[in-house]
Amino acid sequence: MTQQTTLLVEGMHCASCVGRVEQALRTIPGVEQAAVNLATGTASVHLRDDFGSADTLCAAVADAGYAATLKTAASVADAGERQADEVMRLQRTLLIAAVFTLPIFVLDMGSHFIPPMHHWLLANVGQQNLFYLFFVLGSVVQFGPGREFYRAGLPALLRGAPEMNSLVMLGTSAAWGYSVVATFTPNVLPEGTVNVYYEAAAVIITLILLGRWLEARARGRTGEAIQRLLSLQAPEARVIRDGQAETVAVESVRVGDLIEVRPGEQIPLDGQVVEGEAHVDESMLTGEPVPVYKLADAEVVGGTLLRSGSLRFEVTRIGEDTVLARIVRLVEDAQATKLPIEALVDRVTGVFVPIVIGVALLTFLIWLAIGPQPALTFALVNAVAVLIIACPCAMGLATPTSIMVGTGKGAELGVLFRRGDALQALRDVDVVAFDKTGTLTEGRLTLTDLECVGDWAEADVLRWAAAAERRSEHPVGEAIVNAAEERELQLPEPEQFRSEAGQGVAARVEGHDIRVGSARYLAREGVEVDALRAIADRLADAGRSPILAAVNGRPAAAFGVADQLKDSSRATVEAIRARGLRVAMITGDNERTARRIAEALGIDEVLAEVLPDGKVDAIRDLQQSGAKVAFVGDGINDAPALAQADVGIAIGSGTDVAIEAAEVVLISPDLRNVANALALSHATLRNIRQNLFWAFAYNASLIPVAAGVLYPFFGILLSPIFAAVAMAASSVCVVTNALRLKRFRAPLRA
Repeated sequence: MTQQTTLLVEGMHCASCVGRVEQALRTIPGVEQAAVNLATGTASVHLRDDFGSADTLCAAVADAGYAATLKTAASVADAGERQADEVMRLQRTLLIAAVFTLPIFVLDMGSHFIPPMHHWLLANVGQQNLFYLFFVLGSVVQFGPGREFYRAGLPALLRGAPEMNSLVMLGTSAAWGYSVVATFTPNVLPEGTVNVYYEAAAVIITLILLGRWLEARARGRTGEAIQRLLSLQAPEARVIRDGQAETVAVESVRVGDLIEVRPGEQIPLDGQVVEGEAHVDESMLTGEPVPVYKLADAEVVGGTLLRSGSLRFEVTRIGEDTVLARIVRLVEDAQATKLPIEALVDRVTGVFVPIVIGVALLTFLIWLAIGPQPALTFALVNAVAVLIIACPCAMGLATPTSIMVGTGKGAELGVLFRRGDALQALRDVDVVAFDKTGTLTEGRLTLTDLECVGDWAEADVLRWAAAAERRSEHPVGEAIVNAAEERELQLPEPEQFRSEAGQGVAARVEGHDIRVGSARYLAREGVEVDALRAIADRLADAGRSPILAAVNGRPAAAFGVADQLKDSSRATVEAIRARGLRVAMITGDNERTARRIAEALGIDEVLAEVLPDGKVDAIRDLQQSGAKVAFVGDGINDAPALAQADVGIAIGSGTDVAIEAAEVVLISPDLRNVANALALSHATLRNIRQNLFWAFAYNASLIPVAAGVLYPFFGILLSPIFAAVAMAASSVCVVTNALRLKRFRAPLRA
């Protein structure tokens, strides 16, 4: 058995950081699995049950050069504040860097592009004095705002585990150090190589800080869905104590307390209505815009809004047990998981930074050996460009940012991905199989037909059948009992009751042996059902489910029961088929009835007369052809089938959201969210592929350019300054592209 714990990790900036933290955690005895998410700044760790203190994990992360704390409600709140503080800190640091960089940039670059300015500066200030001024300004930037690259990059380099900060530190230090030599001891440099690159080092630091600031702001927006969900929690509740209303902090409310809610107020916690009636807007949880009418005994969910009327309800769940808290936890867990597509990223980034340092060193040596004069200058500039251009920030952000935004958008639609990898699994399905009763249909069977044969009286047969079904929990039995009660028939107490799941029931009622069930069941019980078969076929052709009854071993009657199809079923099936997927229906109905319903909905495949424990085999049959199967069920009776499917999609009731057997949970019973979940998974995976393409293509294409491979053919070199612009822009572009998912529009309005 394993347990899961989550750490909040600070100081990670790129995919290499993620790899270092994961490696540090995985080497600890007792750690079964560790997955680190750069976008959320979290590490999800699976531990053996006998694992000791989480302090061991935090210490291992600290040894790797990062700070970690155990994730708790208090630490999450602190982390949110720290993220806001980090944005402000980066803004201040960026401002300082820009103030000291701007004079260097204007005076140095201006001299290159404006000859009169160049001559005036040489005549009135002097070249050496300009070098001294650049040294002062550049050093302030290098060891002031640029100190954070040394603080993280130097220890990582000394540990033999260089990362992004190490690359920036090496590149800017090389440019600054060369410039210091050119400024104070120019005679040690070859003739024609006395140049300073203070502006390159300062501008690189400033641009990278600009990129980090923009990235931090954008990454803050990726978690807006979680923040919106958390904001639904009302801070206070009006508790009725000793007959008086008292407003208290929601944290002090206990299970069993009586809460009063008035029009326009948020319902603070989960509970059951004991008094009043009202319309409650649950759209923030289910995505359904129509307010739900609540009466006594109805369940209410914390975070929903009371539109009209007033209620008093008894609190049934508080704290981490509330629906809202469980939804937030599901979304956070999904955002913290890794997709299979990330395996390639992990393999590449594990060796990426050391290879880049090697490429930069090789670039320096080649240009120094065979480059044009001044060879040392060319060698330095190109090596610095390679170090700066190759920072793998974009690769580390490509997948987790899209997952964050995609799962957050799903929560807004009422679609909860219990694991982030369900996004990829759902995108890959070939067949969507639906349970019929309660999924494609409303789940409320009604008796529509009753035809007797022989000399049996209709009222007698209905009364005896209903009496036999009274102890049955099957929806068909409930429909027969309800019909008898509507006719105000007196139901006797059955004797010798027995039931066979999915087959039928037997009982002795008023001295008669009663059998109610399928034709197959009655035949097995020795009843000759030929007299009822024509009636049953006619009912099935009309879309009814035929149920047969026998009295004392003789055929007595055929019942027709029907379940109303959900309004959303047809549109959902059409939307799924429009994606090129097959749609199947699994039902216990006989073949005729099932075919009739399938034709009405446009369903391709029907698996009929499936017993409750046969759904798993039915899904296996679909999978044996190599198809990936998503199964949609109610999450309670269908738990084994949900677990067997490649993707289990459970339809919750608005309160039952933590359904363990399913990978995807629909809070609303509206089936249109199945199509919306498929569309969202496709959109998210498409967004991830875009991010990964640009992240990999960017590094793969620009590292050779930075090394100077185009120079012999076109005379093109990549300035370290432009390398810094491109590096900073790549991360910002990846996060911005992920944020486009916030504009995702569901194909079907639930």
